[in-house]
Amino acid sequence: MYRIALIPGDGIGKEVIPAAARVLEEMGLPIHFVELEAGWETFQRGGNALPEETVAELKRCHGALFGAVSSPSHRVPGYSSPIVALRRILDLYANLRPVVSAPVPGSRLGVDMLIVRENTECLYVKRERTEDGGDTAIAERVITRRASARIARMGFLQAERRQKAERSAGGPAEGKRALVTIVHKANVLSVTDGLFREAALAVSGEFPGVTVEEQLVDSMVYRMILEPERYDVVVAPNLYGDILSDAGAALVGGLGLVPSANVGENFVLAEPVHGSAPDIAGHGIANPLATIRAAALLLAHLGESAAAQAI
Repeated sequence: MYRIALIPGDGIGKEVIPAAARVLEEMGLPIHFVELEAGWETFQRGGNALPEETVAELKRCHGALFGAVSSPSHRVPGYSSPIVALRRILDLYANLRPVVSAPVPGSRLGVDMLIVRENTECLYVKRERTEDGGDTAIAERVITRRASARIARMGFLQAERRQKAERSAGGPAEGKRALVTIVHKANVLSVTDGLFREAALAVSGEFPGVTVEEQLVDSMVYRMILEPERYDVVVAPNLYGDILSDAGAALVGGLGLVPSANVGENFVLAEPVHGSAPDIAGHGIANPLATIRAAALLLAHLGESAAAQAI
């Protein structure tokens, strides 16, 4: 029996999570759903965006589906994003975001890339402070060799798996080209991005069958828009990966179609890439496909590949 947590969160999360749960129910798998709370509305009710009961229950589950969270753009004392906290607490160090062509208007043909985003550090450690009486704001950026090597290894493993899946599906005899593109800005941020680049390139030696290349983040955005079909697996630090995956969604039909999976050694939390969309919440027009695809990613990481492929 799989214990799967459902965390609707805020806004349209309350609409898309039930839709994905209905799809999972139709897979005929032994699944027990556990409904949990987190998000801005939870914070407003009880002063904690991520209740201790939610964290405790998640640790007894095999995986989770998370809807969306409405984080205020201004500082609110005591509030911090629950999804960022969960990535840290559960050590969900990899954010996997497939960007794949879809049969809808506005989707580019031939796009099949996977953005592998480091999920635990960079600017998202949220070490911010003000100086000069509030006239200067400073954010610390943290990049470690361990986290950089770990996310790079995940990227190379995913490239190998994608190549193997292509061969199994009867693709070209030579299989899918296994290519990992390491994204950084080491020409300017030579210490932090320099460390990320160094650690990732060191890991590449463990995977002689995978081609590796580098791309500066600004030129990566440019080339991804011009020729997205050339990319396979893209590995990036937290902030760059966040930006690239949202930009990639615009190439394949929009945020309403793109899923993601936060992956650790023993847990997976899947979620749509879109936000809480408060402007359309409650109108019954939210697109649940990104969350349904996220449910498929969840099943794939639980080893239920046939059900995942069916979805």
